[in-house]
Amino acid sequence: MEHRKLAFIGAGNMSRSLISGLIKSGYPADAIMATNPSPGKLEQLAADFGIHTSQDNTQAVAWAQALVLAVKPQMMAGMLTDLQQHNAGLDGKLLISIAAGISVSRLEQLTGQQRIIRTMPNTPSLLGLGMTGLYARAHIEQADRDYCQQMMQAVGKTLWVNDEEGINQVIAAAGSAPAYFFLFMEAMAAQAQQSGFSEQEARLLVEQTALGAAHMVAANPDVSLSELRAQVTSKGGTTAEAIRHFQEQGLEQLVAHAMAAAATRARELETQL
Repeated sequence: MEHRKLAFIGAGNMSRSLISGLIKSGYPADAIMATNPSPGKLEQLAADFGIHTSQDNTQAVAWAQALVLAVKPQMMAGMLTDLQQHNAGLDGKLLISIAAGISVSRLEQLTGQQRIIRTMPNTPSLLGLGMTGLYARAHIEQADRDYCQQMMQAVGKTLWVNDEEGINQVIAAAGSAPAYFFLFMEAMAAQAQQSGFSEQEARLLVEQTALGAAHMVAANPDVSLSELRAQVTSKGGTTAEAIRHFQEQGLEQLVAHAMAAAATRARELETQL
């Protein structure tokens, strides 16, 4: 991977996970900087990874060749406007956004730049098991695309989308999706407790089963999800009866509606930020 001078504007959990993944993959610490208004997170990052830190965004912009825009979406406009007012020198920099709800056209408006890649990582990136969607306009050079993809691959897997609407679909299918699984697991664990298991026992049953199921999917890339389900669903058995109830209650339609709602909300946020 190319080792450009890389600055993270914002030092939250996602920045930390990306920095950790990059360092583990061999990215030099002295080629990374992070900024944050308060010193606490910066001190921890410097202690853990040996990177440069600053409370001054303009200093980071002047130093870096590539910038990860990692502040909260509602703070993005103010931060970028401030950089513009201070003539921070964004010209020629690769800008990589990890903020939900802010379109490339809006980022172009706020920065006066067009060298922008929009990404959507999810929270399992904190464990190196993330799924990140990426989008770039046609004029973005392949070297920039490769650099951004390799950066995100330091914390998981990646998928390019052909148009920006695809990022909203990534949000629905991956960005928001860990919470879907947590909700399902929560419901299963609650029922297990109702059946007499302790809270710890119920969590163990559900947690290990979810982990095992995910590993089975990953270990069998050539087997469809429907076939994997069929392999554990004996005709007339207990699993078949549970599946029948799920389908009779409209599980597939419910999931489809929920994912569509997530994508719709992502579009709404783009008009508000």
